Amino acid sequence: MNDVTVLITACGNVYMPGTAECLKNIEERNIRLIGADMNKDDTILQMFDTYYQVPRGDDPSYADCIFEICKKENVDVVIPIMSVELEILSKNKERFLNAGIIISVSDLEPLKIANNKLSLFEYMKKNGIETPKFCSVKSIDDVDKAIDSIGTPIVFKATEGSGSRGMRIIDSTKSRFDILFHEKPNSLYTTLKEFKETLLEGNMPEMLAMEYLPGNEYTVDMLVDEGVVKYSLVRRGLNVQSSIILDGVVEDKPEIIEMCNSVAESLKLSGNIGFDIKERADGTPLIMECNPRATAGVSEFTASGVNLLYLNVKRCLGEELPEITPKYGVIMKRRYIEMYS
Repeated sequence: MNDVTVLITACGNVYMPGTAECLKNIEERNIRLIGADMNKDDTILQMFDTYYQVPRGDDPSYADCIFEICKKENVDVVIPIMSVELEILSKNKERFLNAGIIISVSDLEPLKIANNKLSLFEYMKKNGIETPKFCSVKSIDDVDKAIDSIGTPIVFKATEGSGSRGMRIIDSTKSRFDILFHEKPNSLYTTLKEFKETLLEGNMPEMLAMEYLPGNEYTVDMLVDEGVVKYSLVRRGLNVQSSIILDGVVEDKPEIIEMCNSVAESLKLSGNIGFDIKERADGTPLIMECNPRATAGVSEFTASGVNLLYLNVKRCLGEELPEITPKYGVIMKRRYIEMYS
């Protein structure tokens, strides 16, 4: 097959070694990897053929910068990794396509729904898909109203963000002493008083309040082509920190797959898509959020025989996708590795 040049954004993030490996050592073709990241970091060259320092994903000049890199490096496919860059790239998708560059991103309107936690819940509720108890929080007064309506423990999330940014859990049974001495420094738990004081320090964005789900946490990674789900797989988190599964196991969960597939199909999403799911105490799985992009743990499914990142490259190029039976029970353990420059 023809050689391909692929650009991956946010190439300096901590889980990139596994992500980049999904596109290296592909037997059926050579893939040249171009990276883009907002930070200068020459250790990236240990994973990519070359990389470029770019503005933040929400910078007005971001799409122009990525476009110029793609033209210079003859990029065939762009795979975005950050939630914040998706809308600006989607708005420019046709411009890139006219230059022969395919961006793996959903169309703008369904993307706006999937990429906003509150909009996603409202969409699911409207379409008869069960959600956690939730409400919108736009002011400090709404915080108390949400607690009165939902109770505690309760989760507050910024409607737009990723990696647990803008997220806190309030549990009236936890004391500040417990949080200090029994939770790690990156704990998401806080007190109501501290949460309100923090919100008053800046311009409070719109937030989502939702019931706390205490059960198992799962991630569904899928490949979707204009609303047609091509592959859909589940991994259960054995060790989850800041919404990233550090230890996980690939499992066969048809109920969870069916639930997530219905949302992706209804919204007509495209590309690598991820859903975060958690269970109620009674074991009922519910969607917590959607990441309409490749997720941090997509490489685990490559180990189970389904290379979702490379299959997406093939999809973008219009190539036939094979039928694959995943290997269940594959366990991933993410460990630190040192890189030097």
